[in-house]
Amino acid sequence: MDSSASSAPISLVTGANRGIGRETVRQLAELGHTVLLCARDPQAAKNAAADLTRGSRLRGTVLPRALDVTDAAGVHELARSVDAEFGRLDVLVNNAAINYDTGRRAVSVDLDEVRRTMETNLYGAWQVAQAFIPLLRRSDHPRIVNVSSEGGSLASMGGGTPSYSLTKAALNALTRTLAGELRSDGVLVNAVCPGWVATDMGGGGGAPVSTGAASVLWAVTIPDSGPTGGFFRHGRPLAW
Repeated sequence: MDSSASSAPISLVTGANRGIGRETVRQLAELGHTVLLCARDPQAAKNAAADLTRGSRLRGTVLPRALDVTDAAGVHELARSVDAEFGRLDVLVNNAAINYDTGRRAVSVDLDEVRRTMETNLYGAWQVAQAFIPLLRRSDHPRIVNVSSEGGSLASMGGGTPSYSLTKAALNALTRTLAGELRSDGVLVNAVCPGWVATDMGGGGGAPVSTGAASVLWAVTIPDSGPTGGFFRHGRPLAW
């Protein structure tokens, strides 16, 4: 194991070949983290990692990894690999998500579509968290950041985007549950809404992707005395 890599924080970001995930990887690497850039397509992960490191002066290292969060065997295989290579994980960013279904309505949406969305947006994040919690418990400053959305806020929820909104509400509930169970281990678990960001999923017209990723970085870099089990955008609490 490379000594510089072992002393640097080890971070893993799912769904990181584009958008907020990719920018989160870049910002973490700028802080000096060794970042595992994960994507379903191995080549997409390699291409994104190469693009981020080409000609850059990142303090940290970006390592591409194949990961489909819905594939239990693949998730656990990656956890075993991280264990063998680093012996711990310091930061888990559950960013992978699908299906911002703006054209759907709860009264008519195909429930098979909802189930497929749940597999990635909720169960995928849950599965990854379960697999990596043993490695997070070995960290001195462990963090889990679930990339959520204000669309999952019950306080402001209305009609539309049923699959996406309900899965994000469920992810928020998972955040609260994991935070309660991991509090005694010192693992801080928070949900973050990046806001409307100009990405392939969010469409044009939103804030720069760097702004959305900065919200994620805030939750990564809070002190050990910081909040856990919260829902935030740009470091400010959101209503559940």
